[in-house]
Amino acid sequence: MDGPGLYPSLTARQNLAALAALRGHDARTAGVDDVLEQVGLTDVADDQARGFSLGMRQRLGLAAALLTKPRVLVLDEPSNGLDPAGKKHVHGVLTRLAADGTSVVLSSHRMDDLQALCSEATILAAGRVVFSGPLSKLAAESRELDYRLLTSDPQAARLLALDAAAIRVVDDTGTRHDADVLVVRAPVPALDELVVRLVQAGIALRELAPLVSPLEAAFLALTEQKETGR
Repeated sequence: MDGPGLYPSLTARQNLAALAALRGHDARTAGVDDVLEQVGLTDVADDQARGFSLGMRQRLGLAAALLTKPRVLVLDEPSNGLDPAGKKHVHGVLTRLAADGTSVVLSSHRMDDLQALCSEATILAAGRVVFSGPLSKLAAESRELDYRLLTSDPQAARLLALDAAAIRVVDDTGTRHDADVLVVRAPVPALDELVVRLVQAGIALRELAPLVSPLEAAFLALTEQKETGR
């Protein structure tokens, strides 16, 4: 999407009108203004494409694809170059397309895009499929992850973690965690048990977050296994 065949001297509207003309439609019947509104480019519809940022070109490329009213839409790194507002806007467009029956296929290395948009994923490593299926199966609860815990009593929390089964306190030497932060490595069931024990001990849990998203951890584990096995 970041390199669509745009005419830099034409405006966003003129670029889409030219594409519509190639398909035998005029701009009005092709819905040029409608797709510009969908991707949030109405305010710059009459600006030349040469002055567009990467994110704006991304959105104009998506608008060009929407002109064809596709049944299947294939996108490569759709969030590339988008600021947070633009990313949210494009995600909304893709979600609505999927809800209306369009099959949206994304090629992306961004786990946050997969988490926000996809129901299923296929992971390739060394040219082979190492996983294909629902995201819920990809982020298995049995997989160990590193979690960041901020509690009201870090020393007591550390002792409970050291005493818990299937939990390892991570040596964070060389990292810049606060002294009050505890980093543990655990599967979800063991982490749940630790949280229960913290509450029972009267220790307030103020923050609990994975250092790496479950999807990213699964991706890294699968691709590293494939590379190691070569």
